[in-house]
Amino acid sequence: MSKTETKSRTGEDLTPVQEVKRAVSGFAEDLSRFQAEIHTKLQQTEERLTMLDRKTYNAARPHLAASDDTGAPHRKAFNAYLRNGDDDGLRGLDLDGKAMTTAVNGDGGYLVDPVTSEMVQSQLRATASLRAVANVVNVEATSYDVLIDQTELGAAWANEASSQAETGTPTIDRISIPLHELSALPKASQRLLDDAAFDMENWLASRIADKFARAEAAAFVSGDGVDKPRGILNHSIVDDTIWSWDNLGYVATGVDGDVTADAIIDVVYALGAEYRASGTFVMNSKTAGLVRKLKDNDGRFLWSDGLAAAEPARLMGYPVLMAEDMPDPAVGAMGIAFGDFGAGYTVAERPDLRVLRDPFSAKPHVLFYATKRVGGDVSDFAAIKLLKFATS
Repeated sequence: MSKTETKSRTGEDLTPVQEVKRAVSGFAEDLSRFQAEIHTKLQQTEERLTMLDRKTYNAARPHLAASDDTGAPHRKAFNAYLRNGDDDGLRGLDLDGKAMTTAVNGDGGYLVDPVTSEMVQSQLRATASLRAVANVVNVEATSYDVLIDQTELGAAWANEASSQAETGTPTIDRISIPLHELSALPKASQRLLDDAAFDMENWLASRIADKFARAEAAAFVSGDGVDKPRGILNHSIVDDTIWSWDNLGYVATGVDGDVTADAIIDVVYALGAEYRASGTFVMNSKTAGLVRKLKDNDGRFLWSDGLAAAEPARLMGYPVLMAEDMPDPAVGAMGIAFGDFGAGYTVAERPDLRVLRDPFSAKPHVLFYATKRVGGDVSDFAAIKLLKFATS
């Protein structure tokens, strides 16, 4: 055998060229088998993904009837509880955080499923109340504390050789906002609940949202803080020239029971510059009817309507919130508030909404006792000013 010949794995005498060809051929066969295996695995994966997509699509379809078996388990369980009190599906249900709470009826009912709860929250946010412009925080505790530092730190010019004076010790005020229970008690007949075409969740959400929104809006304006949020008008109100912390300052319109263009300008500039940039006017519709007629000395209206449907009207360039719970125009009424309510008023609430089904207290109707916990109070007394419809 010459030096240029080699032995193959089968004992054959092969030249180097033949050996290379044999190796390349084997590699091609191995690569082909590997590609076939990959193709098979990809097909299997695609089939599993297709089945998963089909399940996801079926679960996301809008329900044409409450008895739709393709609905998400937590929604079906909640719907069954609302309609006939069947809570078997609620106990221990855990779908990656999308389940009902395991709390029993005696502890306050079951948490509303995420879809219904969000529907209620969105309606509350859309309602014309201070919630729309206030600072809204979610808490898990029974109260929410706001810390206010009113200390004015000293400052002075100095050179390298001069001594530095010590600044005063900071003074921290604590404003505690307790959470109170807000409840609603809508009812429906059992015959209506038995109707599969009746959209139980939307009906319940709209009824609860309406009750909660009206109660909240009134409390944020004039609530006394006893088992309800404390409103802006429940605090001590003093002439802005003698304003101090723990009070809200007011500016008089100069006319009993009426408002003037000069008064609007005065209340805007009574608010500190650091708050004015985020200022909002708050008033009810009757007051707005008077204000939108006001003109400046050049005959231009102070009021301008929003350019788009969802854009609020503006007064002197600042947005106007129509809160119907603000006082009507009258002698001595605090009919207009102006301020940075994101800094000046805080709404604290627990994010959950609880519903307890009661089929016994109002037969043949079924009561739904819905509760949530919410609180509110002034969090910065310098951020809000009031306009008093009086000469002084």
